[in-house]
Order: sequence, then structure tokens, then C-alpha cells
Amino acid sequence: MTDRDAFLAGDRPDHVALFLADSFVSGDSLAEHGESVPGGTLLVVPGDTGRSVFQTATGMEAMGFAKRAMGTEGRIDADLAGGECPAASGDAESGEDADHDPEFVFAFAEEQNEEVGGLYGEGDVIHAYAYCDCGTAYSDKWVAGDR
Repeated sequence: MTDRDAFLAGDRPDHVALFLADSFVSGDSLAEHGESVPGGTLLVVPGDTGRSVFQTATGMEAMGFAKRAMGTEGRIDADLAGGECPAASGDAESGEDADHDPEFVFAFAEEQNEEVGGLYGEGDVIHAYAYCDCGTAYSDKWVAGDR
């Protein structure tokens, strides 16, 4: 099982996952430390290290970015390496043609909490936050292993 598989199964609640598009890691040593995936590099690292790497790579504080992204729901792929930007539907309606590819994704797992109920009562929850190349920040969450 890869680090990403273990993370997505909810087995690494003390880690974070980061997807960084090739445009972000081009010529950067981060690409040497992560898993090469279509369009970029994916890293699964302990939480504090991951938040530091995220800030260094993006110039944003991880939890501040997550809070900003929570205001807009979108769909982030289960493998964390892609997604559907909510702004893309507006472009389709207006006839604009934009790629809407994520530049980066920040994700963490939260352990099951039956007292909270809802999604959290069903199992470990993956929280994912993406930043699209159009500038839109958006979020998604799902029960680990359900996608």
C-alpha cells in the first residue's frame, strides 16, 4: 500500500497530503520527494511538515487557505490529483474556455466521530481543499474509501 493509499483509507490521520501541479514543482526538489502523478507530484507527510511544505510551496498558510476554500464547494478527485472547479460551470454558460486545473490540493483526514454524526459518524473523513489555475479556491469532503 502506498502512502497515498494509506492516507485515503484514513490510516494516516496525523499526516497531510499535498498535490502540487507540475507548474508548481518544475525544477523544484519537491518533485524528488513525492509520488509522480499525472500533472504533478503528490506528497503524504506528517502534519507539521506538510503545513510547512505547503506554505513554502504556495506562499499561503495551510489552515488559512483551507478556511478560505471552505466557502466554495467543488469536487476534488479521490486521488487528490484533480478536480472540478465550480467556476468552470460559469465559463461554460458564458462561452469562455478555461482549463480549470488545480494548481495545488491540501488534504487531511479526520477520524470517525459518531458523537458528531452525519458524515463523521460514517467513518474517517477526508477534507480536501484545491486552488484552481483560475484563482478559485474550493473544498470537498468524503468518507475515506467511499470514492
